[in-house]
Amino acid sequence: MSEQIMTPPEVVEYPAGKIVALNVTADDYMRDYAADYHEWVRGCVIKMSPVSNTHDEYDGYLYLLLKAYFAHNPIGVVKKAPFVMRLDAVGSRREPDLQIILKDNPGELTETAMIGAADICIEIVSQESVARDYGDKFAEYEAAGVREYWLFDPIRQATHFHRLNEDGHYKEQQPDEDGYYST
Repeated sequence: MSEQIMTPPEVVEYPAGKIVALNVTADDYMRDYAADYHEWVRGCVIKMSPVSNTHDEYDGYLYLLLKAYFAHNPIGVVKKAPFVMRLDAVGSRREPDLQIILKDNPGELTETAMIGAADICIEIVSQESVARDYGDKFAEYEAAGVREYWLFDPIRQATHFHRLNEDGHYKEQQPDEDGYYST
């Protein structure tokens, strides 16, 4: 009698969130899903959760603040979801709540996407996005070279500012002795 060797099925690691389609090309994602608050990770299309009042207030405040800053200091721009950030290095198309792209960024800013890593990505954490924002996006943004990743977490009443260190890993920034953060 011959011995049968059983091999485990290939383990597929899906991104966090509500997956609405599989095996979707990046081009199909841009055509069919990007404008409607979806993200794309290695062929999976993820539907973003509806925005809450709290999320909308944080997002609106930060957007207006950053828009005003760049109006007076024209060193970059701020974009808000559903503007796509194309991270080919990690196989994803993400729509950060806000992304800051400085003029000296080596990527390409097009009409519909930032091709390459934004300089700063800002996420406002919701109940549904905890695993995605603290896990998947943290790892992807770090690996793709997003220089700073800011998390505003109204649920936990916490704010986290991460900056890439010289080894290419995020280090959480601490306020100075007066309680201020710098970027």
